[in-house]
Amino acid sequence: MTAWNANTEAEIAGADAVTLLEGSSFCISAVSGDISPDGGTNGAFYQDTRIVSRWILRINGALREPLVAQRPDTFEATFVGRASWPDGKFDSPLIVRQERHVGPGLRDDITLENYSAEAVDCDIEILVDADQADLFEVKGGRQPNGAAVSRSVRDERLLVEAVRNGQRRGSAIRAAGAEITVDGLRFRATIAARGKWSTSVIVVPLINDVAPKEPFTEAGVPRQRTGVQRHLAWGESVPRISVADHGVEATLQRSQTDLGSLRIFDAENPGRVAVAAGAPWFMALFGRDSLLSSYMALLIDPTLAAGTLQTLADIQGTKVDADSEEQPGRIPHEVRFGVTAGLSLGGTAYYGTADATPLFVSLLGELSRWGLSGDIIDSLMPNADRALAWIELYGDRDGDGLVEYLRPNIHGLLNQGWKDSWDGINFADGRMAEPPTALCEVQGYVYSAYVARSLLARAKGDFSTEHRWAGRAAALKEAFNEKFWLPDKGYFALALDKDKNPVDSCTSNMGHCLWTGIVDEEKAPSVVERLMSPKMFTGWGIRTLASDMGAYNPVSYHNGSVWPHDTALVATGLMRYGFVDEATKIASGILDAAGHFDGQLPELFCGFDRSEFHGPVPYPTACSPQAWAAATPIQLARILLRFDPDFTRNAVHLAPILPEKFGDFRAENVLLGPSRITINAAGREGSVGGLPPGLKLLKEPRPPLDEGLGGRNGD
Repeated sequence: MTAWNANTEAEIAGADAVTLLEGSSFCISAVSGDISPDGGTNGAFYQDTRIVSRWILRINGALREPLVAQRPDTFEATFVGRASWPDGKFDSPLIVRQERHVGPGLRDDITLENYSAEAVDCDIEILVDADQADLFEVKGGRQPNGAAVSRSVRDERLLVEAVRNGQRRGSAIRAAGAEITVDGLRFRATIAARGKWSTSVIVVPLINDVAPKEPFTEAGVPRQRTGVQRHLAWGESVPRISVADHGVEATLQRSQTDLGSLRIFDAENPGRVAVAAGAPWFMALFGRDSLLSSYMALLIDPTLAAGTLQTLADIQGTKVDADSEEQPGRIPHEVRFGVTAGLSLGGTAYYGTADATPLFVSLLGELSRWGLSGDIIDSLMPNADRALAWIELYGDRDGDGLVEYLRPNIHGLLNQGWKDSWDGINFADGRMAEPPTALCEVQGYVYSAYVARSLLARAKGDFSTEHRWAGRAAALKEAFNEKFWLPDKGYFALALDKDKNPVDSCTSNMGHCLWTGIVDEEKAPSVVERLMSPKMFTGWGIRTLASDMGAYNPVSYHNGSVWPHDTALVATGLMRYGFVDEATKIASGILDAAGHFDGQLPELFCGFDRSEFHGPVPYPTACSPQAWAAATPIQLARILLRFDPDFTRNAVHLAPILPEKFGDFRAENVLLGPSRITINAAGREGSVGGLPPGLKLLKEPRPPLDEGLGGRNGD
């Protein structure tokens, strides 16, 4: 999920940082609630710009002693601390409560309560600044470029502004009763014995002097505010999941909450919802991440996948542009709105990814099987066909039937698969592979796209198109199993390099190939054996790179760490090929790991073996919440239920294999086609209530999607 040209090792505000988010807005602060200019990445952000870079509360000349920080919801927090008494009294009875809300700006409600039997005079000072830095600059630890920041006091507001890249960004800061200077806000208050004093500090972001449609005001934080209403509505619409194992239940519920907080809304199409990649640095639409996350979240909300597809379709490539790497039909890697996005991305959208385009088609096919509105499917079919045209005309650079990538500039991503760090693609001896690079999992995604397009055609009775794409799928599968298979090692190469030499490292990527079905049946047992070996499976999850490889490092981003979403897709692949015990073992490992993270799986964690430490070791700069990590428990629940709708064949498959410790599982209010259904399961028994008319419940696993495709295998 690496952002373009961004330092994924950038230091966040520390292990105790408090992160709030609503839509694409977020705030990172210390546990006291303060935002320090020395905190590096601390701050409040709106549309990829830091609108508060400093927020320090001093009472009687001293900082607060933090007591607790509580986050009742993803967009609000309460910070409680103790302020110094003017004469330095031990056990000061002056308590500070700060309630923070993030959304279209920032609002802090501050209350000082005097528990003493005597009145107290307080000098209250808030030092505030807003460097208007772009998200890329902050994350990369770079100084903001362009014009200097100006500070002025106008209309009882502190205005902090800067003009960069032709756009004026600003923050308007105010509070009733404050003495406002260019350095911040100051209050003088006498708080009666057993009395209180309070104020509200409002920060309104400005873009070319225009405020958001629903800025915070002194009237309070109304529950009818759009962002709050969306969050409350999400809680009502998602399934109600109960599991006898309360730890698993808490993890699934946390996943739902986090996915709800990561939703982003299209201002031009209010009913359209997509999913951002993760907080804090990826609160934006990422092609690959958003597509895979919404796929794994289908069990709780298929409309996330629909909105993601529609939003990506609107910005699908239309021209050739070497700077942004846009090409006709290509699905973008990343979309940003900051003032330097045009400088760093070559535009607000950057297209340098090899896998988002086939994943777009694959997800559309999956949604058709989930009973998504036929009108939506039909409206996206031209985009799917343009995506397939990109695969053939641009993705396959040399006409060999495989998709390769090579950046056409010096500033784009060097590696353009999901392991997109600079050192993520390497040989078994540790050497870096040179592009053009054909990744194994990308060929699997393309295969899945061909299968999806063939089945979409079958559903329409277009047998000519069905046979055409079925033929492409069969040819690709044959070529893949010939060119990527390493018979002396018993697994698939990670990639082919610029000379078409197999990149022979053992990685988790081949597990994605199991998920897509491109692996020949007779090769699957050997692949599974390698994936489940101690060199790959840590007991918590699957390593990205085997521990006997030259580049292995358990504390690396892509060369030995464990990514929950990656492990979940591997487990899905194992289940697809019938390796039930192995898939269940992996699922149990990841869910156990989630318990050590209070139910909230991070983007990744270190690849140490389970026997080495009491729990999984956190990766220092992992995003959390992060979309595909949040979706991982949902996907694992689905594969353990072996729940697969198929509206195109008028069937729903349910063949649960839940671990005994789960006990009873129940999911109510699950959206399936036009209906809301209830799934009940325990062990190997299950039932579905409220199925849409015409669908038949089949208590058996879904057969492979490519079985009988295009008239093969006797169909």
